[in-house]
Amino acid sequence: MLTVNITYRGENGNAVKFAREMIKSGIVDRIRAEKGNLRYEYFIPLEQNDTVLLIDSWKSREALDIHHASPMMAEIAALREKYDLHMKAEIYTGANGGDEKYIRK
Repeated sequence: MLTVNITYRGENGNAVKFAREMIKSGIVDRIRAEKGNLRYEYFIPLEQNDTVLLIDSWKSREALDIHHASPMMAEIAALREKYDLHMKAEIYTGANGGDEKYIRK
């Protein structure tokens, strides 16, 4: 498993506007329907109202690469430009690292 955390930042609430348009336009539903997508969710940090966090998980690097090569990426890039967003991305693999004993289920 591969998880990409993308932090979007934009002035005047643009990051939230971007996320809402991604949902309303159906792009989010299309991404979630792609083979290998495990999770695609937006979150708004309580202390940073100009920021949106996207958690995007994929079954494999290959599935993510196929998504990145899809025509949908041009639509996403156009919306990023429309809202003048700046991004930071972090990629994580599915390794737990032995921390299961600290997780309350």
